[in-house]
Amino acid sequence: MDKTVPSGAAMLLDFVREMEVGRSDRASYDVIYGNNQDKLPRPITSMTLDEVAAAQPGWSRRFGSSAAGGYQFMRNTLDAPRTLRDIEGEMGLTGKERFTPELQDRMAYHLLKRRGYKDFAAGRMMPAEFGRRLAQEWASLPVLAETRGAKGKVRRGQSYYAGDGLNKALVRPERVEAVLQRVRAAARREDAAAGPVRPKPIRRSGRFWTWLLTAGGSTVTALKELNLVALDWRVQLAILTVIVGFAAYAITSMPAVRQALGMK
Repeated sequence: MDKTVPSGAAMLLDFVREMEVGRSDRASYDVIYGNNQDKLPRPITSMTLDEVAAAQPGWSRRFGSSAAGGYQFMRNTLDAPRTLRDIEGEMGLTGKERFTPELQDRMAYHLLKRRGYKDFAAGRMMPAEFGRRLAQEWASLPVLAETRGAKGKVRRGQSYYAGDGLNKALVRPERVEAVLQRVRAAARREDAAAGPVRPKPIRRSGRFWTWLLTAGGSTVTALKELNLVALDWRVQLAILTVIVGFAAYAITSMPAVRQALGMK
């Protein structure tokens, strides 16, 4: 499993891969629909995304489906320009990347997130709803409650695509629910281990002192402009003291002023 995939999602993807291709080992990433990978000239994990996408129409004609890899990516999922299913475009891939196990993991995790994985892991989505979304993505998984599927109403335990003559659920809904429970628990443990995000310490602002020095300098300049510098120095000091006093009063009594000066 690619190291960038969180532990809870990795657990779920291992389960999906086992359901989709019947195994979860390294060889699972080379499987194409109907386990016809031995009829190909070379393993699909040695091909680029563009090469896989170009070969998939031929696989559909020969074997009945374009599904490829450990997560049985369909051609439209890999590369469907101008549609929401363009995973290649959404991930910013060029098509020249190798269809390696690690890339397949990252792509499948992208599909999980698109189906609401983060909301489910955080407890903001019910298992039945997340299960329905997973069943839309992977036909081997059953819906967890009665719903409307691709071909009409489907019962709990059926594939979302039941009735299409091609797909059926390969696992009982109770097992999916048990896996989802473990996945959510793993995601919560991972979040707890990461701990809360600590805010950066706020550096005390120097704006107050800058303002005070500026105000003092401006006062002296104003005295000169008004030709008041001839006043006794004691009078000048008194005027400056009054101005600073008013400033201090404003700072201590007006929160808006304190905020503007960057003070608590």
